[in-house]
Amino acid sequence: MSINRKEALMQYNKALKQGRKTYKECILHGRYPYPQILDEILSNTMSMGQVDLGVIEIPIDQITGIKTEGRSSAFAEDFMPLLELDTEFSDKWIDLCIAHLGDEGIRDPIRCYEYMGRFYVQEGNKRVSVLKSYGAPAIPGYVIRLIPMWSEDPAVLAYYDFLNAYQMTGLYQVRFTRPGSFGKLQAALGYESDHIWTEEERRIYSAGYLYFREAFYKLGGKNLPVTVSDALLVWLKVYSFDILISSSPAERIKKLETVWTDIKGLIQADPISVNTEVQEDKKENLEPGFWGRFFKASQPNRLKIAFFNEYFPNESDWIRAHDLGREYLEAVMGEQVEVQSFYGVRPGKEAEEAMEKAVENGAQVIFATTPPLIGACRKTAAKYPKVRILNCSISMPYSGVRTYYSRIYEGKFIMGAIAGAISRDGQIGYIAGSPIFGVPASINAFALGAQMTNPGAIIELRWSCVEGEPMKSLAQEKIELISNQEIPTPDRMREPWGLCQMEKDGSYTSLASPYWHWGNFYVKLVRSIFSGGWDALSSQKGKAVNYWWGMHSQTIGVLLGDGIPSGVRQLVEILQKGIARGSILPFQRLIRSQNGTVQNDGHHWFSPEEILHMNWLCDNVTGKIPSYEELLPIAQPIVRLQGIYREQLNPEKEDTIL
Repeated sequence: MSINRKEALMQYNKALKQGRKTYKECILHGRYPYPQILDEILSNTMSMGQVDLGVIEIPIDQITGIKTEGRSSAFAEDFMPLLELDTEFSDKWIDLCIAHLGDEGIRDPIRCYEYMGRFYVQEGNKRVSVLKSYGAPAIPGYVIRLIPMWSEDPAVLAYYDFLNAYQMTGLYQVRFTRPGSFGKLQAALGYESDHIWTEEERRIYSAGYLYFREAFYKLGGKNLPVTVSDALLVWLKVYSFDILISSSPAERIKKLETVWTDIKGLIQADPISVNTEVQEDKKENLEPGFWGRFFKASQPNRLKIAFFNEYFPNESDWIRAHDLGREYLEAVMGEQVEVQSFYGVRPGKEAEEAMEKAVENGAQVIFATTPPLIGACRKTAAKYPKVRILNCSISMPYSGVRTYYSRIYEGKFIMGAIAGAISRDGQIGYIAGSPIFGVPASINAFALGAQMTNPGAIIELRWSCVEGEPMKSLAQEKIELISNQEIPTPDRMREPWGLCQMEKDGSYTSLASPYWHWGNFYVKLVRSIFSGGWDALSSQKGKAVNYWWGMHSQTIGVLLGDGIPSGVRQLVEILQKGIARGSILPFQRLIRSQNGTVQNDGHHWFSPEEILHMNWLCDNVTGKIPSYEELLPIAQPIVRLQGIYREQLNPEKEDTIL
């Protein structure tokens, strides 16, 4: 295909119109209206050095500026021309346009510098302008990479992550705003973390990238401060790369719309909203008036609910606790709910198919009782956005799936107070499960509770997720009072649950334990759907909702054994009431961590997010948080999903990508 000068003139006029439009938009929004100038960017910035990359294919949408000021005012921000016709500039532009669609095309590579993933042209500005006007995806260029000085700046960290990715992909399109994202991409594509891409894999990925970019831009992605690859990674959490390649443009846009809220969530510093209390029905705010009547009329009067469990109740105390909660929900709500339960549902395809079948049968609410089912929940939520889907896990960054858990640390604080009060020597053992979100908070709450009633209390920490026998280890150290795992339900007070004491014969007597009352959670959550509380939280667009309820909502309780002295029982009652009312906050006091750092000076309170993401231990705790490599193989999957150092782990191709 070739064009004559008249057609090239028309192309220039079209590009000129676009350039003037871009210029006006930049001025209107207070942005610099011309291409960025690299020399000005680097004037106050130290460069670590430079690397000659030779001639490579440059993604044309990543060409954002020019090396020196030169004739920068001849172009708008998007490299579209700004100079009138009948100028030397327009004549050369038109000649290049004719050459572009001629027999030889534009063959000479441009010369440019790359800095922080963006390209700045030294020679060939008009060639870039012509090719951009035709929507060309790439242009050959001789590139010199300028490497920034390493720093803790998130943008610099993300760029160094890109440099690592480039060694394996050879593609500039694989660029993210957050460190660690490339590892997630490798896993999502089914590659090992150190896999070096073949030429065929580069070609296929580049094609899929362009397909995705087209859909992303049509939905307004250019206006979001995220890269195309950032958004593509969100897509790959729900849909496969094969689906991206095989879908039509309309189908891609439709599927992309289902995860658009999660993509917008990328721009938020904290994409998860922690909800600590039941959303009550504010009737005084709903009536009178049309909108009040409309809002109430929009709420359901009967709900079909489906529970999904990985195991059967006789196989897992955790599942049995949730199943009792389901029974409680049915007993309390009666004919307002129709409940169906699924057991032995394996994560992955089986769970996805089971959830889809439940929705087809009319399920309006889905509860999945274990974290590994999050992948199936996410895919079901994308396909059926009107279904209310919840997963029993914590700190999951999906706006379409709400997560729920309980503030067990409140009960652990009371256990610590009991232990400190009855301990003879102040040496108290604590056995923790796995280093997942909320567990360090429980350890610290217990330690602070013990310190409150026994200032000299020392907590000997052990973990059940590593090699060894923690109960035996503590017994060998003559530690008689131990906080073991909490009981799953009040009717299963079997030894040695909760806070237990070693007897002279080596047996243990359970003294007290916090417990989970999932029935109260399910009833209150379902009632919030009926009353409009669910919809009230939906106004937090772009944020995932994490229910994290405690004693105030009666999701956490405390069970005392016969061996607790009456005075300590009275103390427990005072603490329970104070925590439920919010007048007693376990972490509002002077707190030092093990390295001596003051974590709280005693004059402020920790936010729910700070408590949930604690990764340090109090100074009266002896022991440490185990590394991932120290964990038993059976404990590693849950830590990959919910671990406090989740973001520092290299994803594996079998992982659920978060």
